[in-house]
Amino acid sequence: MSNSLAAAVLTPPDLTEAIRAVRALLAVADLDRAEVDFEAVIHSPQVLRRVQDVLPGGFEWWAFGETAEGSSKAGDDPAACLPIRLFEWGRPLDRAEPFIAALAGTAAAVRWDLNGWPEVPEAGLEAVSQKYAYLTLTVNSRDLCQDEPSQDHTVHVHTSRGDDGGRVEWLAACVGSTPTGRVEMAFL
Repeated sequence: MSNSLAAAVLTPPDLTEAIRAVRALLAVADLDRAEVDFEAVIHSPQVLRRVQDVLPGGFEWWAFGETAEGSSKAGDDPAACLPIRLFEWGRPLDRAEPFIAALAGTAAAVRWDLNGWPEVPEAGLEAVSQKYAYLTLTVNSRDLCQDEPSQDHTVHVHTSRGDDGGRVEWLAACVGSTPTGRVEMAFL
């Protein structure tokens, strides 16, 4: 893994539109050995129960807040430690949409770790390996770390720092959009 740049290509108010864009981008990506990662701060017992149903077998978490204590590593009960920050890596792709549905307004990031972005000769783009092939949907947030809560959702495509923007423009066009201009470093 390596750090990448995450460029926002779409920020719709409708979650259904954001998911439709993610599906379109997944349709052009190489999904061989792809997996999905999750990050969220969960405040309510109801959301926690729904997320636990979606991610059977548990997930990594720790209590969230300056004086908070408790973690999955310590074997604590997450319901007794709310709010908690959840991190989970390497889940099958079919867990992404159920996880998003379980959130009920909770800010989160869902990142698809892809095997690659395709070569696009007509756009002068070479194939991109798994090292820089990621797609992130921030739900109820505009940034990767959920520091900017919002009522909308942002689709980010990842590229290398050396990318001239051509890949981002091409991927944005795949979902009928143009890059928004928001780019942030993604620490992977």
